[in-house]
Amino acid sequence: MLSKPITLYDDGHHKCLMFDDLVAGEGIQSNQFLIVHGDFSALIDPGGDLTYMPLTMAAGRLIRMKELDYVLASHQDPDIIAALDRWLLNTNAKVVVSELWSRFLPHLSSNFLKSNMGVDPFHRMLTVPDRGMDIPFGNTVIKAIPAHFLHSVGNFQFYDPVSKILFSGDMGASVVNSGRGQPVADLAAHIPAMEGFHRRYMGSRKVCALWANMVRGMEIEMMVPQHGAHFAGRESIDAFLDWISTLECGIDLLDQNDYRVP
Repeated sequence: MLSKPITLYDDGHHKCLMFDDLVAGEGIQSNQFLIVHGDFSALIDPGGDLTYMPLTMAAGRLIRMKELDYVLASHQDPDIIAALDRWLLNTNAKVVVSELWSRFLPHLSSNFLKSNMGVDPFHRMLTVPDRGMDIPFGNTVIKAIPAHFLHSVGNFQFYDPVSKILFSGDMGASVVNSGRGQPVADLAAHIPAMEGFHRRYMGSRKVCALWANMVRGMEIEMMVPQHGAHFAGRESIDAFLDWISTLECGIDLLDQNDYRVP
C-alpha cells in the first residue's frame, strides 16, 4: 500500500507535502518533504535505502521523478541523504548541500556511477556557503537558513516563503509513537518527547539562542522538523523558541567526568 502524504499547504499551484510513515523496522522515524511549485519540485531530506523506494513510488504519483529539480540535504547523516547515488542516477536533480559536506558526500556514491554511467556526484551538487543562500525555484526561491551545530557542524534548514513553512531539520524533533501528522497542541506535555534528544544533539544553549533570535524575525506559520510532530501557528512556534533559548545542552552539560579513559 502506497503512503499517502500529509498536505501541509496547497493553494492549487504551490504544495508542501509530508511523508511520515515510510520508515519500517528498526530505523528511527523520519519525515520526508516534497515541495511542488507549478512544474518545479524539490525533495527535502529524502533519506537512505529505508525510504528511497517507498518515497519514489509515493512521490511518483505527484511528479515526474526524472524531472525532479532538487534534493535538499540539511546535513550529511544517513537518514538525510544516504541514498545519494540513487537520486543521482534516477533523477536529474541537483543535490543542495553545505559547502562543508560537499567533498564528503561523494563517499556515499558508487564509483560505478562516474566510471560507467557518466554521473559525477560533485558536479551535480549546488553547495551552500555558511551564511546560507536563496535557491531559485521557478518564480520564487527556497531559502537555505543557517543552523550550524544544530546538530551538525554544517547544518541548514529550508524556508519556503510561499507557504511560510520552516523545514527545521533536527530542531524541534521528537520521538513519538502516534499523532505525528498532527501539530503539537501542548508544548509542556510535548517536552518529554523532545528534551533528551535536544540536550544530546544540539550544540549549546548559545547557538540555540542565536538560532531562535533569527527565527523570531522571520514570517513563519509552521515549523516542521525531520522527526515527529510539527508546530503550527505563531503562538506554538514562539513557545518552542522560548523553551529552546534557555535549554542547557551539548557542551553546556560536559565536564571532566565525560572525558576519562575507560
